[in-house]
Amino acid sequence: MSTAHADDLHRSAATSRAPSEHADPPPAPSRRSRWVPRGSQLAAWAFLLPVVVYLGAFYAYPLYRNVDLSLRHYTVRSFVQGGAPFSGWDNFRQVIDNPTFSTALRNTMVFTLVSILFQYVLGLALAVFFHRGFRLAPTLRALFLIPWLLPLIVSASTWSWMFNSESGVVNYGLHLVGVGKVDWLTSPHWALTSVIIANIWIGIPFNLVILYSGLQNIPAELYEAASLDGATGWQQFRRITFPLLRPVSAITVLLGLIYTLKVFDLIWIMTRGGPGDSSTTLSTWSYRYGFGSLLPDFGPGAAVGNILILIALAFGLFYIRLQRSQPA
Repeated sequence: MSTAHADDLHRSAATSRAPSEHADPPPAPSRRSRWVPRGSQLAAWAFLLPVVVYLGAFYAYPLYRNVDLSLRHYTVRSFVQGGAPFSGWDNFRQVIDNPTFSTALRNTMVFTLVSILFQYVLGLALAVFFHRGFRLAPTLRALFLIPWLLPLIVSASTWSWMFNSESGVVNYGLHLVGVGKVDWLTSPHWALTSVIIANIWIGIPFNLVILYSGLQNIPAELYEAASLDGATGWQQFRRITFPLLRPVSAITVLLGLIYTLKVFDLIWIMTRGGPGDSSTTLSTWSYRYGFGSLLPDFGPGAAVGNILILIALAFGLFYIRLQRSQPA
């Protein structure tokens, strides 16, 4: 075979192997291939359905019914049989124009903010104390959970006995140090203070547990490096502990705010919102409207409950905004 003929064969073979400039592009994957298989979709909906049913039955529907109650004039008969006339914002006007509204709102804010402040400060102090680690730390930490584990009716009854004007252990202890008798639950000046003290005692364990968990996530190397640099204990807390606890602190305070805003049973058992309205909060006032008399007024009671929901929602939105504004 001649050399020229061999070169021609070589060029024709290379040309046959090279892709054509006008060759059709590879077919694009069909849309059906990008879909999740139908069996996986059904499984996802099967897992999601119980949550949707639960939220609808225990959150969405009760909230709808509460809004409906606040916009209609309900009596006992119409509450049972239906057919309550639409009243619009009349129930809200009745609540806001009532002199008790300003007192209940002020007591709610004082009760919530003072409780949260002391619960957080004392819970943080105890969390830092137990984080140091010593022989009896697990046992003592478990004992501090008792107020959180007790039913609220038990805690409220116990504090009612302790604050009893005649036979309470608190007045007995004050008598031993030369202080006269204090009408903790029957004086307008001390009733709100009494329920705040009891609520602080109940809420400290929650703050202790959450903040202690946050402290465990802070690397020990940071404290070792700070000690080598000569930082004192307070400087380590101010420069390391507190800044790194901010995300945990934020959710702890938010949950505490939402929980404390709706505290009812503790106040109702200890003082029933009295004497007068000195310890009345929005939650106890709402209950008094709806169930505290022979002729309940469901509409205004639901309106007070909705105002309480809006306050809790405002705190929640403020927390979300605060979280988004923080650098990642």
